[in-house]
Amino acid sequence: RTLPTRAPWVLQGPGENAGVISVGDGLAVAFKIESHNHPSAVEPYQGAATGVGGILRDVFTMGARPIAVLDSLRFGSLDSARVRYLFAGVVKGVGDYGNCVGIPTVGGEVVFDPAYEGNPLVNAMCVGLLHEHELMRAVAEGVGNPIMAVGARTGRDGIHGATFASEDLSAGSEAKRPRVQVGDPFTEKLLLEASLELIRSGHIVAIQDMGAAGLTSSSAEMAARGDVGVTIDTAKVPVRETGMTPYEILLSESQERMLVVAKKGHEDEVRKILTKWELEAAVIGEVIAEPVYRVTEGDRVVAEFPGSRLVTDCPTYTPPAEESAAVREARARDVSSIPERAEERDPVWTLEELLSSPTIASKRWVYRQYDTTVRTNTVVGPGGDAAVVRLRGTKKALALKVDCNGRYVALDPRLGARIAVAESARNVACTGARPRAITNNLNFGNPKRPEVYFQLREAIAGIGEACTALETPVTGGNVSLYNESPQSAVHPTPVIGMVGVLDDVDRAVRSHFRDEGADIVLLGEPTPELGASEYLARIHGVVAGAPPACDLEAARRLVDTLVAAAEKGALSSAHDISEGGLAVSLAECCIMDRDRMIGATVDLSGWSLLPLRALLFGEGQNRVIVSTRDTQTLKRIAERNRVPLRVIGTVGVAGSPLSIRVGTRLIVTSMERLATAWHDAIPRIMSRSAATIAVESTETLTTPVN
Repeated sequence: RTLPTRAPWVLQGPGENAGVISVGDGLAVAFKIESHNHPSAVEPYQGAATGVGGILRDVFTMGARPIAVLDSLRFGSLDSARVRYLFAGVVKGVGDYGNCVGIPTVGGEVVFDPAYEGNPLVNAMCVGLLHEHELMRAVAEGVGNPIMAVGARTGRDGIHGATFASEDLSAGSEAKRPRVQVGDPFTEKLLLEASLELIRSGHIVAIQDMGAAGLTSSSAEMAARGDVGVTIDTAKVPVRETGMTPYEILLSESQERMLVVAKKGHEDEVRKILTKWELEAAVIGEVIAEPVYRVTEGDRVVAEFPGSRLVTDCPTYTPPAEESAAVREARARDVSSIPERAEERDPVWTLEELLSSPTIASKRWVYRQYDTTVRTNTVVGPGGDAAVVRLRGTKKALALKVDCNGRYVALDPRLGARIAVAESARNVACTGARPRAITNNLNFGNPKRPEVYFQLREAIAGIGEACTALETPVTGGNVSLYNESPQSAVHPTPVIGMVGVLDDVDRAVRSHFRDEGADIVLLGEPTPELGASEYLARIHGVVAGAPPACDLEAARRLVDTLVAAAEKGALSSAHDISEGGLAVSLAECCIMDRDRMIGATVDLSGWSLLPLRALLFGEGQNRVIVSTRDTQTLKRIAERNRVPLRVIGTVGVAGSPLSIRVGTRLIVTSMERLATAWHDAIPRIMSRSAATIAVESTETLTTPVN
């Protein structure tokens, strides 16, 4: 209620299966992010796979054909064998499901932090394309219209999955594996095609995924949106197990199922479409005028009450909120006084240590398991600042990004959430696209604890402030609470899914250096901020200090500069400065494309009065490294937008070193050393045995469920 949700381009805001924005030319984009955290903690393969399946259904129920998936994943330290098992299983689950359905996984983020040791976070985002006139809403209407269950049959898998997701993880959570749903991507593909055909056929008035709480929530939500009642006869629901009770049928979370409100008299046409796709459709109830939720088993009424109790009249409360004293103390710590380690006398050692940090290191080990180019619309895939996906038949493209730094949010929830929005917008703008809207996934601990509710309240406020400043309305999202284990709660992690629009796909900008001899330009100013940095966590084992300041007006001006410069063709590359700071981002620009690594000569002497480690590894916000052959045009645009700009060097040639001068100090290192640290870090850690363990549960996914 407190977030900005409206803009001329927003066609559907919060409250539906997915948000929808117009992208021009009569086209629209539906998108949503959701979590499958607890299921993935106890059954990583199926938990992640069904998370992808669920978010696909949320998007195609809007009438949109899914064109891209992104994932935001968080785990504990890869030094732990269990974490390696969870990591391998989740990645394989995401990849197998998306690959089988034929939707490219085009981007994402993977973070490793001890805060997620006992409770990994698995968030999946889907983006779909539709014509504006094809938009379908899940609003039950038309008294007497039949309610139909379509798709897979109902089983006992996933019962109480929603309540399991609302409990702290404990030593007994492993026993709740039966509550994890089992996915069948082949049925999902058939259901996708059947649903889109149904929507375009004119035979239905509404459609909704049977997600959390299954038939109960889907039917109640559709009725509430239409201000009508429903009757459901559980005896008519197609089941795949004998002896299922009405309770089990209502709460089953079996996958690949939809609830449809058909037009009265069109039931046979609906069945014909489902039969064509080798799926079932059964009438299980109807829309009624009386505002009640009535469940029967044949002639026996098993439940009846006002439908509003399940949706609009749910109890609300405001728990006490108070910031943790330990967090205040950690944020106030003067981290500039932390003594350097002896090894830091050589900045190359520090740079290589940061590049090999699994959070910063190349995620190619992850995305090589995904089909990133199926459907042949992927222009910029995983590994860059944001993914770029072509809208076939037009000159347009979408830029897509998921982002959050949980450490920032843990130390300052409002500021950290602002940064999450601003950085995701900056990443999208680095491709040349204009950020247009967000979806968000709020991953927090137990809100009954005052310090957690404080984090949640402040983070939402920060998201609202940033979205207002950047004109990126919130179109929907997901809230995942009780992400705690016996050890601790996770870092508060409000993941932002940002969608941007690029008017000319041929102007899409890449992240890495590509143009030998081009000027290297820093947009934005270095600052002496080291608080909450990856440098402190990786090199010193310290999580403290204030996160870097984030001027939202400066963030907006930087976005405007990047978009305008891309439109003028003035950018050869653009890469955001984030975890690891300026030195890490420079190195990434050089080594991102391992097949053609290009060095650089950089001079940072203009800031030689700053502490060297803050200059090289501080994470001050609103900064981007660009390379250009048209420095004068870039300068004019930056000056117009009041964005600081300085030429700091020149792109080298293939195989040349990275050379950074700071006053009298010269730091030089080879491409091969940097590439070994960055590209090989995760493959070096992940043993074959960990990946093999993750395959144990794949048989249920690759064998269709009858």
